[in-house]
Amino acid sequence: MVEEIPSEFWQGVEQFNAGEFYACHDTLEALWMEAGEPQKKFYQGVLQIAVGCYHLRNLNWRGSAILLGEGIGRIRNYEPVYSGIDVSNLLDKSASLLAALQQAGAENVGDFVEQLDRDNGSSLPKILRDHTNGI
Repeated sequence: MVEEIPSEFWQGVEQFNAGEFYACHDTLEALWMEAGEPQKKFYQGVLQIAVGCYHLRNLNWRGSAILLGEGIGRIRNYEPVYSGIDVSNLLDKSASLLAALQQAGAENVGDFVEQLDRDNGSSLPKILRDHTNGI
């Protein structure tokens, strides 16, 4: 089922994919606060993943791990696709990032972020549109 997604959400997606996690937070928070279910929980989960990535960029290991985990848990029930978003891909990338972050440990967060930068952020999750249904 494809729910109606406002254009502001797609703006947040562009910000997320560009690594502009704080801007994404601002964009999606406004939507989240006004939304009803089932969109509200979905927006909140995406928002939490974005904030987790923002915390990671600021070397806040604990904040990143907590928010990535909460966001993953919140959007899990929207798999595989929700409103044209490939949720399974977002979950896989976010869970892989969280697992690698946890394995690195808080004491190595700086080295972890340096490695992300060397990889040009390829380990960071992206929000992809689902194209299997012509969306």
